[in-house]
Amino acid sequence: MRTQTREAFNAYKAQVAQLNGVADVAEKFAVSESVEQTLEARIMESAGFLGMVNSFIVTEQIGEKIGLGSNGPIAGRTDTNSADRATADAATTDGHKYTCLQTNFDTHIRYATLDAFAKFPDFQTRVRDVIVRQQALDRLMIGFNGTSAAATTNKTTSPLLQDVNIGWLKKLQTEAAARYMTQGANAGEIRVGAGNGTTLLPDYKNVADLIADMRTNLLDAWHARDSQLKVLISADFEQEIIGGMIKNYAEVPTEANAMAMLLANGKYLGLQTEVVPYFPARTIMITRIGAGGESNLSIYAQSGSRRRTIIDNPKRDRIENYESVNESYVIEDLGAACAAVNIKLWNGTAFA
Repeated sequence: MRTQTREAFNAYKAQVAQLNGVADVAEKFAVSESVEQTLEARIMESAGFLGMVNSFIVTEQIGEKIGLGSNGPIAGRTDTNSADRATADAATTDGHKYTCLQTNFDTHIRYATLDAFAKFPDFQTRVRDVIVRQQALDRLMIGFNGTSAAATTNKTTSPLLQDVNIGWLKKLQTEAAARYMTQGANAGEIRVGAGNGTTLLPDYKNVADLIADMRTNLLDAWHARDSQLKVLISADFEQEIIGGMIKNYAEVPTEANAMAMLLANGKYLGLQTEVVPYFPARTIMITRIGAGGESNLSIYAQSGSRRRTIIDNPKRDRIENYESVNESYVIEDLGAACAAVNIKLWNGTAFA
């Protein structure tokens, strides 16, 4: 580490120590409440789609969900000559609790990278952003791929952090299996496309028909026409869908113009489409997504659980940031979410 870098790094450590009210960041410390709240906001804002997921700091490690959804219609009428008017709970209370599990976000930055950062006046911001952005990307990975919470995780066998925590799709599968479609007429697959008209028959003519069916039959009726509903898919699946549309309609001018308009506004599947990083292939999720607490997907972090240590490790020519927080991935209203997996597309000769 160069002298200029050492000075910048020492100033960074001093700033972190001051913000958290500790003497030495090389000793494990609890992140202060104000820093905890700011850090949560920065993490959620640093990776595109994650900014449309709710972030809540909760007091208890295990407790009732906040419940941003609706239990259903509340309008009605009562003849008060014979009965009392009865209220309805405006928030979702489905009986499922959240559990915040410790997640370690441990990172290092090599001296060579710090030397490059030291040339700039925003050295501290650059160091912070390297750490914060990777935490954000990891949360997306866990949210859509997490299936378990192992005592000791393994990135070789779980490269998408499947064993770090239980994500939203797995929560939907286990807590609301009827809203998690795994197959059509044939076991283990949902067939989409033309088929051959005889032995290989589709479940749905196209992906838009599949989404329309999911929306109508897998969501609670009062959510099915929610204007905040969005289709979540992976980038590669989107390209397959768009490629098929172009192949089928590009040669017909009226169809091509209509398709171009749908692609431009992102509603080529009937609902606004969101391409999500690390989203599983050949999978579709429909749920309410929106910034400012309007999303049906949330991440809860337990207040006071974030711990941190910053160490200079000359044996490895790097600084190391050890950080942990108790967190949970929550679907606020299970009736406002559904998914389809194992989707097979017709390629002209088979569903694959």
